[in-house]
Amino acid sequence: MTYETIRIEIDTRQVATVTLARSEKHNAMDAVMIAELTAAAERLSKDDGVRVVVLEAEGKTFCAGGDLGWMRDQAEKDRQGKMDEAMTLARMLGLWNALPKPVIGRVHGAAYGGGLGLICVCDIVIAEDTSRFALTETRLGLIPATIGPFVVARLGEAFARQVFFNAKPFDVDFLIRAGVVARSCPSEELDAAIENEVAALLHCAPGAVAEAKALCRALAGVDPEDAAEFSASALANRWETEETRDGIAAFFAKQEPPWRHG
Repeated sequence: MTYETIRIEIDTRQVATVTLARSEKHNAMDAVMIAELTAAAERLSKDDGVRVVVLEAEGKTFCAGGDLGWMRDQAEKDRQGKMDEAMTLARMLGLWNALPKPVIGRVHGAAYGGGLGLICVCDIVIAEDTSRFALTETRLGLIPATIGPFVVARLGEAFARQVFFNAKPFDVDFLIRAGVVARSCPSEELDAAIENEVAALLHCAPGAVAEAKALCRALAGVDPEDAAEFSASALANRWETEETRDGIAAFFAKQEPPWRHG
């Protein structure tokens, strides 16, 4: 598939790098980019040749949020048209959030509005230490509604209330305290930091990673006692997989499991 606004590259280690490639517009999302990110998530979720996904951006800005032209088009639609457009964005974010592969966000420059939404559907985020963020929708009389469920789920209500409606910019330290960003570093160290995360994941069984991610999402906000049987069942299911049998056998034989790279 040929893309206009993104690039996808898959290396020999089965690491897919998805790059936002609309730098002349600061990687602002329009209808085309949203459609292409949706298609990318659908493709990567089904591709057994992909174990890890890195989401990054070219140019000076990670993502400036919604493209002004796209927002202008929405303003001219009727209520149902506005609902449909919002649901299209929500579906894209939902697919990335549920992607059965670990997603590592490589963030630099700035991320506003929908850009923060993209960050919040990543599993592990490494950000440039000078990165800046903001939810600026209320300056336009709007609200960060479509990205809201993903942003609040990751920040938590207490942190979200500090930035969700005042449009004030905030720095990477705020997102580290909120748990959204795993670590920050100077720009020249970003690639090494990303590689460190990739290498760790490539040492893990891909099927187990996918199921552990799904379990993590399912357990979020659930009372531990209520989740006990659910999680026990999930573990029992995993014990029955060929992947687990191979991993246990390799451990006792003091050999590398078949999925390990490097």
